[in-house]
Amino acid sequence: MNLTTLPDRRAATTPTAPALTDDTVALSNARLLDNVRRAAGALSAAGVTEGDVVAVMLPNTADFVVSLFAAWRLGAAVTPVNPTMTAVEAGHQMTDAGAKVLIAQQHPDFKAPVQTVIPVAELALAEPNTAEPADIGDDALALLIYTSGTTGKPKGVMLDHANLNAMCAMVIDAFELTAADHSLLILPLFHVNGIVVGTLSPLLAGGQATVAGRFSARTFFDRVERGRATYFSAVPTIYAMLSDLPAEARPDTSSVRFAVCGAAPASVELLAKFENRYGIPIIEGYGLSEGSCASTINPLRGPRKAGAVGIPMPGQRIRIAGPDGAPVPAHTAGEVLVSGPNVMRGYLNRSAETARTIVDGWLHTGDIGRIDEDGYLVLVDRVKDMIIRGGENIYPKEIETVVYQLPEIAEAAVVGRANPLYGEEPVLYVSLNSGAVLDAEKIHAHVRDALSKYKLPVAITILAELPKNPVGKIDKPTLRRLAATDSSLIDKE
Repeated sequence: MNLTTLPDRRAATTPTAPALTDDTVALSNARLLDNVRRAAGALSAAGVTEGDVVAVMLPNTADFVVSLFAAWRLGAAVTPVNPTMTAVEAGHQMTDAGAKVLIAQQHPDFKAPVQTVIPVAELALAEPNTAEPADIGDDALALLIYTSGTTGKPKGVMLDHANLNAMCAMVIDAFELTAADHSLLILPLFHVNGIVVGTLSPLLAGGQATVAGRFSARTFFDRVERGRATYFSAVPTIYAMLSDLPAEARPDTSSVRFAVCGAAPASVELLAKFENRYGIPIIEGYGLSEGSCASTINPLRGPRKAGAVGIPMPGQRIRIAGPDGAPVPAHTAGEVLVSGPNVMRGYLNRSAETARTIVDGWLHTGDIGRIDEDGYLVLVDRVKDMIIRGGENIYPKEIETVVYQLPEIAEAAVVGRANPLYGEEPVLYVSLNSGAVLDAEKIHAHVRDALSKYKLPVAITILAELPKNPVGKIDKPTLRRLAATDSSLIDKE
C-alpha cells in the first residue's frame, strides 16, 4: 500500500476509470497521474526534495489531493493548513513545521514564512516530473497534522507512511471497501478524517472519491444522487441539518451503504431520526489525530449500539487505565488508552510531551471511558477541557492565552456551553485588574484578530472575580453551570 506510487498503479491498471471528482473537474486515473506529475514538477522546481515539508492551504478541491500525492512522490511530507486561519495561526503552523513551500489558492495577504508560495493554478502549468516516485521507507514522515494545544499553541502530530498505510488498511477492512465504493467527502481535507476515510482509503481500495466544496444541506442529497456515492463521513451537526430538511425532501439514497459519524458525541435521538428518515445506517466511531484517525467503530455487520463508539478497529487494542496507568476493574471508567501501528510517531519538536502521551507503546488519549459487557467503548467524559463545536476541536487554553495578552485582564476562563446545532460553543469569563476599564466588545475585537472564527467565544461576561475551588484554582465546573443558565452574557454570534 505504497502511497507514493498509488497514482501510477491506478493509471497502469485502469487508466480511464474515474478516480477523483470535485465541484469543477472529474479526473480519470490517467489524468490524476498527469496532474500529480505536473504538481510534482512545480514543487521540484521550487526546490522541494526528500525530507522537506510542503504546506497546503487549500479548500476542499481535487487540487488538495493532487498536492498530497505530488509531495509524497518527491519524498516530502505535507502539513495541511486550514484556509480560514488567521495570519498568526497559519504562520505559527508553517514555522513550527519547517515548511519550505506553501501551495495556496493565491498569494496570501500575509507574509508566509516559507521560501516559495505556489498559487494552485500554477501546478497544472508546470512541466511534468517523469522521474520514478521517491523510494522512501515506511518510517518517512507523511503528514504533520496540527491539533489545538492544551498549552496554548497547536502542536504537530507526526504521522509516517506506516501509520497511514495501517490506518487505511483498517478502514478498508472494517468498512469492506472495494473498487465499487465511491466516497463523498464533505469533511475538511485539513483534518485527518477527510484524508484517510474520505480519500485515501477508497482510492487504495480501487474505488473513487468525490470532494465536495462547501457543505450545503439543501444540495447534499443532489450530490449523492448524481454521483451514486456509497458512503460518506460527517459530524453530528451535519446529520442534524440533514434530518431537519423540509418534509418534501425525499432523496434517493439507495446507493449509500452506510454513513460514518465521529468527532463529537451524537444523541441516540439524532441517530434514530436520521436513519429512520433516510434508511442509511450510521456507524459511530471514535479516534483522534494522534491515532491517525479512528480507533473504535461500531461494526458494519453486527450490533450497532447507540451511545457507544464501538469496538477496536482491526489491528488496534483499547484498554482503560486509572490515574497510575494500571488497568481498572471490568466495566469501570478510566482513561482510554490505544495501541496499534496507527499510533503517531510523536509530536514534532516536543519530546517531553510525546513521552507523556505515548507510554510503553500506549497512546494516552485524555478521554474517559469504559468497556461495556459486550466489549464496546462508551465515552464518559474528557480529562481535558476540550470543546467540540460542530466537529471542530477547541482548546480553552488557546483562547485564554490570547485574552491574557490584554493588560487589563486579571483572570480568564473559557468553558463550553451546549448548543442544539453545534453541540458545544465556547463562552468566556474574565475579571479585570484593579482600576482597569475594559468592555466585552474590545475583548472580542482582540481575539477576533488572533483566532479563527470557529474558536471565537460566542459570549463574554466580566465578573468582579472568577469562582475558585478549595485549592485556589479557577472553578470551571461552576462556570459551566453558570454558562448554562446565565442570560446576561453578551452574545457575540
